[in-house]
Amino acid sequence: MMKNILLLAGIGILSFSCSKKETTEVNNKVDSTKIVDSINAARTKLNDSIKSQNRFKDFSGSHKFFYKNDSSPKYSGSVNFTKIEGERDNYNVSGSIKSGSNSVNIKGFMQVVSAKHMNFTGEITQKIPENDNGKPYTRKGTKTFASKDGGKTYRLQDMVNGSGFVDYIDIQY
Repeated sequence: MMKNILLLAGIGILSFSCSKKETTEVNNKVDSTKIVDSINAARTKLNDSIKSQNRFKDFSGSHKFFYKNDSSPKYSGSVNFTKIEGERDNYNVSGSIKSGSNSVNIKGFMQVVSAKHMNFTGEITQKIPENDNGKPYTRKGTKTFASKDGGKTYRLQDMVNGSGFVDYIDIQY
């Protein structure tokens, strides 16, 4: 009799555990591609904001621009830095110095590469009557401006002009 009761109990347990259970359908399914697209959009926005933040100070605006050589007085003008939208430490640069028949023009692209160095790509053209009777001299390509006073003044490192004399071309902040 005990065997029969145990057998019945075993069959009852097996039939109960094997019975079909009710399933509830979940209607609040979210499309996984929408989630992935949303995450990607947020990542892109964050990456773009990081990419456009300067690593160094912001040089945007107008700054003093100077020219001097060993036989001339110091000539001054201004140079304007316009930050390139969405880029880090990159500026469009243009400016000039005019004093009588003396002139220096700068136009191009400036990338700040360290707290003490900027790389300029473009043209710096000067017309100084004391140099080759005012014949224009143009520096083209990529040139370095370096600071030795903690970032207050940056001096063009390509100092020898077309006449073989030293020029000092500075940008002051």
